[in-house]
Amino acid sequence: MQPGTAPKVNPFLRTAAAYAWRLIVVGAFVYGLFAVLGRFHEIGVAVFLGLVVTALLRPVADLLARRLPRGLAVAVTLLGGVALVLGVLTLVGEAVAGERTTLVREFREGIGRIEDWLERPPFRLDQGALTGLQNKAGEFLSSHRSALLSTALSGAGQVLAVLTALALAVFCSVFFLYSGDRQWAWFQEQLPLSVRGRTRIAGRAAWRTFTGYTHGIVLVAATNAVLVGVALWLLGVPLAVPLALLEFLAAFVPLIGSPVALAIAAVVALAAKGPLVAGVVIALIVVIGQIEGHLLHPLVMSRAVRLHPLVVALSVVAGSIAAGIVGAVVAVPLVSVVWSVHAALRDARRAAAEPPPDAPVPKES
Repeated sequence: MQPGTAPKVNPFLRTAAAYAWRLIVVGAFVYGLFAVLGRFHEIGVAVFLGLVVTALLRPVADLLARRLPRGLAVAVTLLGGVALVLGVLTLVGEAVAGERTTLVREFREGIGRIEDWLERPPFRLDQGALTGLQNKAGEFLSSHRSALLSTALSGAGQVLAVLTALALAVFCSVFFLYSGDRQWAWFQEQLPLSVRGRTRIAGRAAWRTFTGYTHGIVLVAATNAVLVGVALWLLGVPLAVPLALLEFLAAFVPLIGSPVALAIAAVVALAAKGPLVAGVVIALIVVIGQIEGHLLHPLVMSRAVRLHPLVVALSVVAGSIAAGIVGAVVAVPLVSVVWSVHAALRDARRAAAEPPPDAPVPKES
């Protein structure tokens, strides 16, 4: 190699190095973002919930605003949403309170049936071992009473934090519903003129994807909850309404939440109705999964979320590792929004680079 000439680098190595440092920058940005969100996770959760409420109630508020002043329409919409949530919770509470006596009796009888079942083939567990396990559980609760009490008190603090986040989410949703467009326009005015166009495209794509995902996941969750509630009611499983509500909430964690909720329903069915009904509930896990994966998601979510199931699964696991159950819920919409923004900006660049269809073709000299 002559002095003053640059060394020759393999093109593959040059390309790999270019991608490597970009991946390092993206990874550092994502890590820093999750670190900041973890530090202020209550604020992040409140803003996310506020956006979810806005995506769900914005069409209703816009419809009412045609007849009412905007502020009154937002107030009526939010009060109606709060009344609906409180009504569902009241229904669940009444269902649990009405079945309390029957539940205690059925669960005691169910535990006895499970013990008899475990003592017979093929398990052949010793009755003394089961009794000793119950005694050890009682001794553990007695010896760790103070630790359990402190855990309960810390749980009360967590409940207070959750209520604070919910109050902040409602507060955010009020302003998002009332003047979200003006807030977004003000934000764009603070940016340089050179990036306003891309920001407008990215924001439009992000909100369209987030709104579509929110509407779709709520519809999928509601459908799953109705199917599970009707099936459990027909099977005579107690707590059908609370278990249906649990299925609705668990469906917000794609691929994982619904099977976990149905597994809990299977345990309840095993204790109350025996292994046959529990087996039917386990079969219901497969049926619901097939309906959700091959019917609901393609019909409802295909326009909003264009992610491979493997990407969805990895996103859920990564989100749960980074931020627990909140991360598992937020991961898929976050990845979907990022991908839609990337696709929208890429299409805009391609459209700007291509000549218009009526442009004259240069002649060869």
